[in-house]
Amino acid sequence: MRLVLTATGASGSIYLQRLLHHLEQGNHEIHLVLSPYAKQVIHEEIGALKLPAGVIEHSEKSMNAPFASGSALFDGMVVMPCSMGTVGRIAAGTSENLILRAADVFLKERRKLILVPRETPWNLIHARNIVTVTEAGGIILPASPSFYSHPKNFDELADTVVWRVLDMLGIHAPNACRWREESPASE
Repeated sequence: MRLVLTATGASGSIYLQRLLHHLEQGNHEIHLVLSPYAKQVIHEEIGALKLPAGVIEHSEKSMNAPFASGSALFDGMVVMPCSMGTVGRIAAGTSENLILRAADVFLKERRKLILVPRETPWNLIHARNIVTVTEAGGIILPASPSFYSHPKNFDELADTVVWRVLDMLGIHAPNACRWREESPASE
């Protein structure tokens, strides 16, 4: 798959790190864009991202990335973590940097766009922006970890969210099967 992974300034760097870890085992073309605030939060929370070989990094300030155009075929884009400010700018279609432009392209081309907000509680503005993005075709997948699999550490806890993201992308996560088998049918 051809994927665009991005992060903005919300807490939750572990989610992006675990997603990169799981994607490392597949044969994927991965493009990465980090906002300046994402870089700061990553540094404060986990020190640095461990990038799999072959990840192509792009500056948020450049529009010279293939996924900034609808003519380049990509399978999915994930903003994880996604700040509520970013949700709002995506909802407004501002396209003022590469992350926002790419999100706009994915929505207009009806490609899979997954936003993973971690912030809570939400105010009415957040909720309306979430509805706007959802109505435009985006997938909102809040970073709400589950406990069905009895996670033993932070990585396993973060993986419960990452597995959902991989599910939305149509990528099989081997350990996620155990989680699915143990989760209640009511979910």
